[in-house]
Amino acid sequence: MKNYKFFINAIIGFAILIGAWQFMVVAGDYEAALFPPPSLVWEGIVSLITDGTLLVHLQVSLLRFISGYLSAVVVAILLGLVLGRIPLLWGVIDPIVQVLRPVSPIAWSPFIVLWFGIGNIPAIVIIFIAAFFPVLLSTVAAVRKVEPTYLKVAQNFEIKKFEILRKIIFPAVFPYIANGLHIAVGTAWIFLVSGEMVGSQSGLGYLIVDARNSMRLDLVMAGIVFIGVAGFILDRAVGLFESWINRIWGRQSA
Repeated sequence: MKNYKFFINAIIGFAILIGAWQFMVVAGDYEAALFPPPSLVWEGIVSLITDGTLLVHLQVSLLRFISGYLSAVVVAILLGLVLGRIPLLWGVIDPIVQVLRPVSPIAWSPFIVLWFGIGNIPAIVIIFIAAFFPVLLSTVAAVRKVEPTYLKVAQNFEIKKFEILRKIIFPAVFPYIANGLHIAVGTAWIFLVSGEMVGSQSGLGYLIVDARNSMRLDLVMAGIVFIGVAGFILDRAVGLFESWINRIWGRQSA
């Protein structure tokens, strides 16, 4: 029932969006070449799908995203679990993180290209940087909020530190980590596309730049639609993963 309501709401929302888009085109009396209407963009979407262009660029972007995002999540969670348990060490590292975190990953792109060359690696590194900090900070903050009573009981039973992390701390902090995972998906996907628009020869970001250079704004808008839909699906995938983990740990009904 919940999924049915979401589906209906999504249809209504997109219908309103498309209607407002068409109204702006008609009311503003824009030329199709400057502000393509929904019908023209739909034709562009169909052409990109039928000639295989979308599949090629989408595969490249998803491969880069998954590689960078998953590696950032694993490293950030492991570091966060450790640093959250060692306040003195986190006190030293926290100022460094707070200085580096606001710096856009794109700002590092000149160095990243020099260090890693041209290809998929620079985009993966940019995604890693974008996803790393939200997950790290949410993990550390969550670990520091773990109820001390749980830890004292575990110590009384002489449970090993690794088992404490795996069986007590990680299940307790996962709901907070999940928030970081959602934030990281959005930021990493945004910077993936930005990175591809700057120095790549493939991917959804490059698709937009190539269409812009050809003055095909219908394909530019089609690329924007693809990026938005793909980002939405990725965020939903993280939500499904979160629900699956919560069901395993008995936090919600199946």
